[in-house]
Amino acid sequence: MGINWNCRKVGVPKGLLRFLVLKMISEKPMSGAEIVEEIEKQTGTWKPSPGSIYPLLASLHKKGFTKELPKDEFGLKRYSYTEEGKRFLKKQIASGREFMEKIEFLAPMLVGGLNLEDNNKKFLKTKESAKKLVRSFISLRHNLNSLSEKDAKELSEILEESSSKIERIVQRIKKLKNF
Repeated sequence: MGINWNCRKVGVPKGLLRFLVLKMISEKPMSGAEIVEEIEKQTGTWKPSPGSIYPLLASLHKKGFTKELPKDEFGLKRYSYTEEGKRFLKKQIASGREFMEKIEFLAPMLVGGLNLEDNNKKFLKTKESAKKLVRSFISLRHNLNSLSEKDAKELSEILEESSSKIERIVQRIKKLKNF
């Protein structure tokens, strides 16, 4: 049985939700409901439950990482982060970078499914292309200081066009599957 990200058969890595919540609050004050909406918008599939968000917000507040803002006219309680939260988030980002550097060599293998699949021959060439793309992104990440605005814009355009084309194929396959 493979991992099905759309049905959320896998758990969220420990600490990821805490990191995401603190990162979002660092960008602008947010309520629990707004955080849930934003995570769902960014992932397209994952919608954390209120039972995970609100206790986490209470814990962050209790530890001094966030502060509650006065309720707005709609009764929403938003949180912003404190200097202590800022220091904690910096540590979390540094730990995340360190972790990514340690495991990024696995990324191309993960794209290939670690060869756990039935190795559908129709999909083999696309897996190799996806692995090359991941390797290119890893290389780019290591050379970000040399990336020009023009190169960044070109990369964005290429990825937007490619992802749109892939999504059209996925939609076409889904449509055929439903008939």
